Amino acid sequence: MKTLIIVIHPHMETSVINKRWIEELNKFPEKYTVHELYQAYPDEKIDIKKEQELIESYDKIIFQFPFYWFSSPPLLKKWFDEVLLYGWAYGSKSGFKVGEKKIALAISTGIDDEGFSASGKYKYTMKELTRPFELTFEYIKADYREPFIYFGLEQNPSLEWVERSVPMYLDFIDKL
Repeated sequence: MKTLIIVIHPHMETSVINKRWIEELNKFPEKYTVHELYQAYPDEKIDIKKEQELIESYDKIIFQFPFYWFSSPPLLKKWFDEVLLYGWAYGSKSGFKVGEKKIALAISTGIDDEGFSASGKYKYTMKELTRPFELTFEYIKADYREPFIYFGLEQNPSLEWVERSVPMYLDFIDKL
């Protein structure tokens, strides 16, 4: 079955790595469906029913975004609040429509992985900083997997560094 990639990037026109990942994913429409939230909802008015039907249609879902103020861009939080509703995503016998679906994050960061450590610039690991996502997906009984995190774009802004990530990302998705 195809994998749904939900992309959350508020400034895709200036993106380097997320834009490149989308370009590569779009080469394989038989394997991946790319759904860009900021493109689909420029006014941020989310079609809840459409999003829920989309989620129900896939067994593997990736949320792809740049690490943004130690979390995700704001539209993803809004998406969680509006789409993962009681009675659909959790909380009743008819809920848990996301349950058992394989879900993971694909995150691009500017600094290297050492910056995200107890002794690093930001004092916390990515595991610690992404724990709210993990808890969210556990709460709705999804099969949450370890995230794909590509570090160091600010220190290595070269095309070579970006291209290095592409096969790694596709391999991650395919093994999900």
